[in-house]
Amino acid sequence: MQASQINRVVDLMREAFAEASKLWWAFFDWLAVVEWRQLYLTWFLAIVFFVIVNTPEPAFWYVFISFGVKVLAGGKRRAELVARDATLKADVATLERRLTEAQMAALQAQVEPHFLFNTLALIGRLIETDPPEAAKVHAHLIAYLRSALPQMRSSGGATLGKQLDLSKAYLAIMQARMKERLTVRFEVPDFLGSAPFPPMMLQTLIENAIKHGLEPKIEGGTILVRARVDGATLIVDVCDDGVGIDLHADEGVGLANIRERLQLLYGAQAELVIEAPPGGGACASVRIPYKMMEDA
Repeated sequence: MQASQINRVVDLMREAFAEASKLWWAFFDWLAVVEWRQLYLTWFLAIVFFVIVNTPEPAFWYVFISFGVKVLAGGKRRAELVARDATLKADVATLERRLTEAQMAALQAQVEPHFLFNTLALIGRLIETDPPEAAKVHAHLIAYLRSALPQMRSSGGATLGKQLDLSKAYLAIMQARMKERLTVRFEVPDFLGSAPFPPMMLQTLIENAIKHGLEPKIEGGTILVRARVDGATLIVDVCDDGVGIDLHADEGVGLANIRERLQLLYGAQAELVIEAPPGGGACASVRIPYKMMEDA
């Protein structure tokens, strides 16, 4: 026999051994997890089949080997398989959590840059025309940035109270720009200040109300921020009496951003509801599960 033929036979034997090894371990793993009553059924079928073909020995060896493997090593192997499955699920859960965190970071990074540029331009104009007012706006901008920058980097520990402080600093700057065209009202019970609330979400609703509701209106109007608890749901509304909203038009990046973040954070437990009140204007409502901070 030539050397090439010998090598080919050796390769075939190796492949056959590898396939046999795979089949054995597949059989071993199956024995480890199969219920006894199912194993009894396979014994019965094997005995019937090999008796019919008049060769009962294979059935005997199958029953003997499977029983021995099941009793001696099945428990340990089953524990190993369960542990491996749990590890795989944990790895998948970790990857999903990291993906969610990355998506959240990307969504929270979509902050309107024009606000900062416009505020700096406003301060520049006020320095020439009204230095005391420029100093006030400058102080409001510092307060806003001190609150906003940490929240844009991390969603941990965000509460409704912190979001209200951020929004008040933002609205103080907008009132300096819009003067008497902007009136602000807050109707939020003090006890809700400690309730967890996603960062920058309230800010986005207020920006949207001013940009699309009040700025196009010559005389301006009022922003109302209110919060309440209904059963197990925290409801935070941002309403305005501006030019109104077309409920059939595209929502734009800001509201779409909020919907995506609510889906990532709470799934079907949260929603963003946009309404057009009969008296005009618009009302945007974020509804999330209500939890006190110590339970969050």
